[in-house]
Amino acid sequence: MKYMSLLAALILTLTGCSKDAIEPAVVADTVFMGSNIITMDEATEGAEAVAVKDGKILVVGSRQAATAHIGESTEVIQLGDKALVPGFIDAHGHFSFVGAMADMVNLNPPPVGPVTDIASLQQAIRDFIAERDLEEDQWIYGFGYDDSLLAEGRHPTRHDLDEVSTNIPIVITHVSGHLASANTKALDRAGITVETQNPPGGVIRREADGKTPNGVLEESATYKIRSSLASISSDELDGFSELVDRAVYEHVKNGLTTVQEGGANPTLVGKLRAVAAQKPLPVDLVAFPIGNGLESEALENFDYQTQYKDGIRVGGVKFMLDGSPQGRTAYMREPYDEPPEGVPHPKHYVAYPNIPLEAYEQRAQILLKNKVPFITHANGDAAIDMVITAHDDAGITADDDRRSVVIHAQLTRPDHLAEYKRLGLVPSYFVAHTFFWGDWHRISFGDERALHISPLKSSQDLGIHYTVHNDSPVVPPNMMRLWWTGVERQTRSGFVLGADQRASAREVLYAMTQGGAYQYFEEDIKGSLTPGKQADMVVLSEDPLAENATALKDIAVLQTWARGKKVFEQ
Repeated sequence: MKYMSLLAALILTLTGCSKDAIEPAVVADTVFMGSNIITMDEATEGAEAVAVKDGKILVVGSRQAATAHIGESTEVIQLGDKALVPGFIDAHGHFSFVGAMADMVNLNPPPVGPVTDIASLQQAIRDFIAERDLEEDQWIYGFGYDDSLLAEGRHPTRHDLDEVSTNIPIVITHVSGHLASANTKALDRAGITVETQNPPGGVIRREADGKTPNGVLEESATYKIRSSLASISSDELDGFSELVDRAVYEHVKNGLTTVQEGGANPTLVGKLRAVAAQKPLPVDLVAFPIGNGLESEALENFDYQTQYKDGIRVGGVKFMLDGSPQGRTAYMREPYDEPPEGVPHPKHYVAYPNIPLEAYEQRAQILLKNKVPFITHANGDAAIDMVITAHDDAGITADDDRRSVVIHAQLTRPDHLAEYKRLGLVPSYFVAHTFFWGDWHRISFGDERALHISPLKSSQDLGIHYTVHNDSPVVPPNMMRLWWTGVERQTRSGFVLGADQRASAREVLYAMTQGGAYQYFEEDIKGSLTPGKQADMVVLSEDPLAENATALKDIAVLQTWARGKKVFEQ
């Protein structure tokens, strides 16, 4: 009996201990349930539920597994026919510029803006002046005119802008961001005269006399105008917080949860940090200050961060090597099929670099030595050659895992792909060009080169880590349309620009999620619906991978969740 009593006491003790040792299931903040959950993680594909707690993904699996974490405070979202995908990652864009668009004249062609010819461009500026009741000497800034789609087929000149006003300084920027046109008042304010020489890496276009500026400025020649504009803007935070709010909204409504300030300066980074200190950003922002003008000492001591503070981190340095293919300033190895008007020796026109190879290579090698990440704007194949040369001469290979990014990489040649793979370069393709300027590129470069822009499929086949982007505001941050361009590669005219370079819907989604996370060295915390990762997610109106799915560009972003919080709902 004594033995049995001891045994019973032991059983009771063990049972009690066992009951106390089993903690109740962690109660999730939110649980998503549905049959169209695309995790982008082989280990969790086919999941029917995702549970979120404290900004992190808690469970990805069956409905039963997630139900165990539902408590009284849990919000349960039944997706029905809707789909859940990882949050989209902006591989390259200009966050603040997107927010500033509200203070500029929209000069884009359809479907982004109303301008189809110079008359409608002039009218848009006149309407802007009237709406804002602008007075003499108040600068007007417009963005998005596209000479390739203007009926006249040319850039607006100072004479065209003088017809709008000779008293108010007017500056309008080409849709590429690499050229601008100014009226006479603005040229005078900037000190651009017949005596002004072309700066290194830029061109001041002239009238028939070869001396008088006609108002059109290329690349670094736009800096004089931009510095004049900067001098009239305040460094105070008044109004900048509203600009940031607008930029956040434009991105999250398109499903973006990580965004980029791809070409900042110290003043801008400081203002962003000041705003975020007052109200932390609801999304993650990675900033890349321009490094073209940085001296060796600044590069040797460059401070970049791997952790976000108030939603911001400086992720490295950005270099600018050339211009844009739509502006016909991309630096090419072989001449353009059709060069810009008025250039000397048009049969031999290849454009020009923004910085000499020696200067770029010297700066790049300092960063490579110190393991500081950097991204390099290189559109033309000759500019891409410069990136490859700098890494090759530094002895860098894929094993060194530097993940240097070739921004845009538009005119990537077939032979470049093996170099990307060997050196571990990450091409970030501006594949939206296939729609917006694909027809123009066929004229500029001929089909052999134009049909190979943004070679997604070849990159995929070689196992190259690549991403895709919109370069907003050059193209609005519409991620569904970007996705569609990578899959369909249709131009405005309906021509398929390189059918052999089409990628599948899943492959492009990878580039927009896991590929982006890899580019930022954040693949352990973002890019897929995986337990432990940041709860960045997008709810779409339907399954984008279904065989009978609506065209990707027509699928709606219904909700965006960043760090487990809903930051947008349609």
